[in-house]
Amino acid sequence: MTKRLLPFLLIFIIACKSKKQSADLLVKNAHVYTVNNNFDTVNAFVVSGGKIIAVGKTDSLENIYEAKQIVDAAGKAVYPGFIDAHAHFFSYGLSLQTVNLVGTSSWNAIIDSVVVFSKNNPDGWLIGRGWDQNHWPVKQFPDKSKLDSLFPDRPVMLTRIDGHAAIANQAALNIAGIKPGQTLVGGTIETVKGKLTGMLVDNATGLVSHKMPVPSEEQLQNAFTNAQANCFAVGLTTVDDCGLDYQLVPLIKQLQNENKLKMRLYVMLSDKPENYTFLFKRGIIKTPRLNVRAFKVYADGALGSRGACLLQDYNDQPKWKGFLLSDPKHFAEVAQKIADKGFQMCTHAIGDSANRMMLHVYANVLKGKNDKRWRIEHAQTIAPEDFKLFGDNNIIPSVQPTHATSDMNWAVKRLGASRLKSAYANKKLLEQNGWLPLGTDFPVENINPMYTFYAAVARQDLKGLPRNGFQMENALNRKQALMGMTIWAARANFEEKEKGSIEVGKFADFVILDQDIMTAKNADLPKVKVLKTYVNGEKVYEKN
Repeated sequence: MTKRLLPFLLIFIIACKSKKQSADLLVKNAHVYTVNNNFDTVNAFVVSGGKIIAVGKTDSLENIYEAKQIVDAAGKAVYPGFIDAHAHFFSYGLSLQTVNLVGTSSWNAIIDSVVVFSKNNPDGWLIGRGWDQNHWPVKQFPDKSKLDSLFPDRPVMLTRIDGHAAIANQAALNIAGIKPGQTLVGGTIETVKGKLTGMLVDNATGLVSHKMPVPSEEQLQNAFTNAQANCFAVGLTTVDDCGLDYQLVPLIKQLQNENKLKMRLYVMLSDKPENYTFLFKRGIIKTPRLNVRAFKVYADGALGSRGACLLQDYNDQPKWKGFLLSDPKHFAEVAQKIADKGFQMCTHAIGDSANRMMLHVYANVLKGKNDKRWRIEHAQTIAPEDFKLFGDNNIIPSVQPTHATSDMNWAVKRLGASRLKSAYANKKLLEQNGWLPLGTDFPVENINPMYTFYAAVARQDLKGLPRNGFQMENALNRKQALMGMTIWAARANFEEKEKGSIEVGKFADFVILDQDIMTAKNADLPKVKVLKTYVNGEKVYEKN
C-alpha cells in the first residue's frame, strides 16, 4: 500500500513546490528592525528585482517563496541600509589620494607626514587634510616657516579637519598672488608684523585651491569608487554629498550606468551661478541611484577656526564674532530664487548669528507651515529664543552627533558655559518638527555610522568620556537615533517612500551587524562591525 502511494506523494510534493512564487533572495532567521511606522520587528523578508516584496516570519515566507539565494542571518540583527544625511563623499574620496593628517598630535607630526608623502610622491602639489590645532599641546594655528624651508619651490596646502581653514607655503601663496595685508569678504588672510603666516580661513582658502591642478579622469573616478568601498564597509547605502559642482553630475551618472558606482547619492550643488543655471534648466534629476534637487549654501565658517558667526564675541577672542561668508542680501536673493524654481535649500550654519539670520531668511520665503523640507545643515549653536523658528516654518535641522563629542573639550572655550548649553542641542532640535536627520560630515568626522549612533545616545567620545555623557538632556534614545540614520534621513531627501525602512515596495538596501545596536551596552556601540551590506538586494560588502 505504501509503495503504491509513494508516486502520488512525490507528485503532490512537486506540485506544491511548483506553486511557490520565485524570488531572488530570502533573508531568514534574522532580527529585522523594519523601522516602519510601528517600528515592527520581524525575522524574514523577501527580495525580487532589487525591491522588498514580502516581510514576515521565516516559516511563512519559506512556504510561499522559492528564492534563488538564501541568507540565514542566524539570529543577527538586520537594519535598513544606513543613510548619511550630511557628508562630502567626493571630497573624502579625493582626500584618500593626499596626505592624511587626521589624528596628528602636533605641527611637527604633520611636517613628518608631509615629508614622507613627498618622497613617495615626488611631483606636483603637496595636498593634505585633517589637522586640528585643538588637539596639539600648543593650541594655536601654525605658521608656514618649516614648509617654506623644506619645500621652497613646491606648493603645499594643508587643510584643517573642518575644511574651513588651511595653511599654505610661500610657493602656493605666490601662485595665488596673495600679498600681506590683503583682505576679502567672508575670509581672512593672516598677516603678522607685515608678513604672511600662511594661514587662510574660509573664503581665503579658495584663493589657493582654485589654482591647484584639476584632478585627472582617473583620479576623479577613483575618488568615487574608493569612497564607495569604504562606505559600504561601514553599512552606508545612501550618502548626501553636500556641495558639488554640476560638472561632476554627468560623471556620477556614467559611473552608475556602468555599474561601477552602486552607492546611492543625494547631491546638493554648491551656491554658484553656473550650478543654478545647470539645474534650473534641467529640473530635478532623479534616478534610482541619484537625486539632484538641492543647493548647498554657506552662511558662515566653523567654530574650531573661529569663522562661525556669533551674536556675541568669542569667549576666547574678545572683539571677534566671526563672519558671514556672503552679504545677507545674497542669502535672501538665493532663497527666493530657489523657492521660485521649486528646489530644496540646505544651508551650512554654525554660529548663533548665522543660524538666526538664515532662519529668518527661510521664514520670509516659506511663510509658515510647509513641506519644502528646507534644511539648516549643522544648526550647531542656536540662541534659545530661536529654536521655535524651526518648527514654525518646518525648517529641518540636519545634525552630526559626533561634532558634539569631538568639539566638547574646547567648545566651551569658544562659547563659554552659558552659550554652550544651547549648542549641539540634538534633542531640542528634534522636538521642533518631531524628526531629525543624522549624518557625519565626513571627512570632517569618521565615516562610521556606528560612531554617529554612539555619540547620539551616549554623548561620549571613543574613550568613554565624559563618564556621564555630555549635556545628556540633548541625547537621543536608540529608536530616535536609528530613525535619524534611516527613515528620517530618507525623508530629508524626499525619499522616504523608496528607502529608509524594510517594507514592501522599497529598495532592498540593508545591513547585517555582528551586534544588536538596540540592546548592546553603550561602551560596545563603537565596536560594532558590519557583517554584510546589500544594495538593491546585491551583496556589496562582506566582512572577511
